[in-house]
Amino acid sequence: MTQPATRRTVLATGTGALALGCVGCGGKDGGTTAPASPASPSGMDTSHSGMDGMETSPAAQEAAPTGKQLAKTSDIPEGGGKVFKEQKIVVTQPKKGDFKAFSAICTHQGCTVNRVADGTIDCPCHGSKFHIADGSVAHGPATRPLGKESIKVSGNSIHLA
Repeated sequence: MTQPATRRTVLATGTGALALGCVGCGGKDGGTTAPASPASPSGMDTSHSGMDGMETSPAAQEAAPTGKQLAKTSDIPEGGGKVFKEQKIVVTQPKKGDFKAFSAICTHQGCTVNRVADGTIDCPCHGSKFHIADGSVAHGPATRPLGKESIKVSGNSIHLA
């Protein structure tokens, strides 16, 4: 007789499979490299702005948050953003009320970006810069955009989704 899978079992199995799939992902210099696709592990675009990339409606923003609170909306400057090193995520606000989230791992050689300034997310290792609006490359050597991350804006709080 088999028992139904628990959430813990499913998560542990998925984590193990992900770890196994990452074996040998290091770069030729021993460093890590970013995934080939900027999409989330599920392969879906999961930016907070909706599954289709459109801006989040005020009604959708008011839905109950599901993850850990990252910041207050007032912590993210309009036209700028903030790097959350522990969560390896960057949250930006390209225009008032429009919040975006990206991986903080540079797609060039896996360094963590360290600042958001002058409309770009900047990597300190080799000078790559990414646009705050969509994570696309503004200046190489990176050739791929930052991966989109999922957040939820609820009232004046920004949560991991």
